Amino acid sequence: MADRVRRGRLSSIDLLPADADGIVQWAVAELQSRERTQLDILVEMNGRLEEIGCDPISPSAFNRYSTRLAATTRRLQETRDIATAVTERLGPDKADDITIMLVEMIKSSVYSILETGQVDTQGVMFLANALKSALATQKVSADARRSAEAETRKKLDEAAKAVEVVAGEKGFSAETVEAIKARILGVVG
Repeated sequence: MADRVRRGRLSSIDLLPADADGIVQWAVAELQSRERTQLDILVEMNGRLEEIGCDPISPSAFNRYSTRLAATTRRLQETRDIATAVTERLGPDKADDITIMLVEMIKSSVYSILETGQVDTQGVMFLANALKSALATQKVSADARRSAEAETRKKLDEAAKAVEVVAGEKGFSAETVEAIKARILGVVG
């Protein structure tokens, strides 16, 4: 199916006032749960909009909105599925590499979705939160790696000092002590 270029005009749902955001979010959740028909959701949504003094949304506008939402949701789910498959294949020992790759995949998906122009304000907020979460995860992963590396370095330094003490007590030569320390610290010299 070829991508259509939109005219750039906001939909009637995008034009709703801010106090209708909760109603739109409710409708999105209902659409994604797939437990009710689109028409049932629209009827109830229009009832809620009427209560706050907003004009009703037409069935065609709601259908276009739900179609865009479904496409966006499908693309995000495909990205999650790919990420899950890659994570399972690489294993937990490559956690930092996986995190970096997943963040890049999410960023790529977000930019791809935004480039299509087929995302509404709610979708932009959702994508922004997804990107923010991905970047936070990447930072936590990098911080955890640095912390683990620092802890390992500290333990290796303590082991090297212990070798010096024991080697001095046992009368080892300085050359032997340095060879042992090099092996412990992973330094080849």
